[in-house]
Amino acid sequence: MNIVVIGAGIVGLTTAWTLQAEGHQVTLIDRANAVGQGTSLANGGQLSYRYIAPLADPDVLGKIPGWMLRSDAPVRFRPRFDPDQWRWILSFLKACNTSDKLRSVAALLPLALYSQSLIHALAQDSTLDFDYRRNGKLIIHRDRATFESARRLLAGQPELAEEQQALDAQACIDLEPSLAGLRGEIVGGIHTRSEEAGDCHKLCQALAAGLSRGKQPATLLLGETVEGFEVHQGRLSAVITDKRRLAPDACVMAGGVESVGLLKPLGISVPIYPLKGYSLNIPIHAANAVPDASVTDFQRKIVYARLGQHLRVAGMADIVGFDTGLNARRLADLQRETAANFGKGLYLDRAEPWAGLRPATPSGRPIVDATRIPGLWLNVGHGALGFTLAAGCAQLLADRMMGRQPAMPDEGFLLANAQPEGWLASRQRHAG
Repeated sequence: MNIVVIGAGIVGLTTAWTLQAEGHQVTLIDRANAVGQGTSLANGGQLSYRYIAPLADPDVLGKIPGWMLRSDAPVRFRPRFDPDQWRWILSFLKACNTSDKLRSVAALLPLALYSQSLIHALAQDSTLDFDYRRNGKLIIHRDRATFESARRLLAGQPELAEEQQALDAQACIDLEPSLAGLRGEIVGGIHTRSEEAGDCHKLCQALAAGLSRGKQPATLLLGETVEGFEVHQGRLSAVITDKRRLAPDACVMAGGVESVGLLKPLGISVPIYPLKGYSLNIPIHAANAVPDASVTDFQRKIVYARLGQHLRVAGMADIVGFDTGLNARRLADLQRETAANFGKGLYLDRAEPWAGLRPATPSGRPIVDATRIPGLWLNVGHGALGFTLAAGCAQLLADRMMGRQPAMPDEGFLLANAQPEGWLASRQRHAG
């Protein structure tokens, strides 16, 4: 088939890579002049397969009032005259219940582990250099209650015993001596030795180069904006850009937050809203003062990952619409935390700041599905897990497009199931 993929971030590129490998002619379109210029450009770098709990959590409800009063809160909300924002927030709040959280985790964990196996295949390709490291991950806790909760959860999952281990504070420092400065502040941590890290942007570049090679190279239309679609007799017939009209056999929407606006004229509503995140890319000058494993500060909601000769620091979620501007205060919060924890090993004055929009669903589950318009498919809504889930979602989508039974259950990623149960239940009660 001749297939158009919209979006040249990690999700669109892995989709194009997978479809090309199956023998399809692929055209990749992105309005940016280079690949990976959106959320893939400078994300957290962690490939976090076993830590896929959604942001929507029962504990979040009690924290929201306090977060609203703090400028350094991990989640910040700026109300706008935007019905989509309020609808998304309402659905998100209704997803903050135990039932929806467990349903999301049950769907996401198999997908993440499936994606891990596919990432391993990419990492073994000598043409795909992306600073990949299987360096493990340590989640540190500063609060005794959250650490004990994490330890109980681990104890209840004996199948993970070989991969995960609960460590007291001293054992965390023994594992990662760079954490010595946090002695007295951390109470313990959960270490997963099989977690990984990599440079998402470098992988985007390598995939794009690979797509352009071979007997049936893909066509990359960069710097080209999709303006709309043509539908004939109920079926997708054309993709219209600012430069041409394309008539593919199928089209995959993988354009992140921009997908929402492109789908609306077709009458297709996807519950996606941008969660703005921030990162710093900081050169390392003393490796022993910087963590070797990936580290997540559970209370601060900040992640650290060593990528080549740099430390990637990322965190926070601002629900502020489509604003991609650099918020000086948020970046200063990241820099202050980094300086306090690992400043001795970094060239902090050379930190490169970044902000990007994560395309998130209220439930935290991506949408990988056909639309009601034959020929138009969705691979959207990955939130903060785009890098982690991209390879698995690409194969899941390819299986569905080709009419094959997917290798894992996919009901949780259908558009009809994208809203939380709490939201559906309230709609049903209202209708009744």
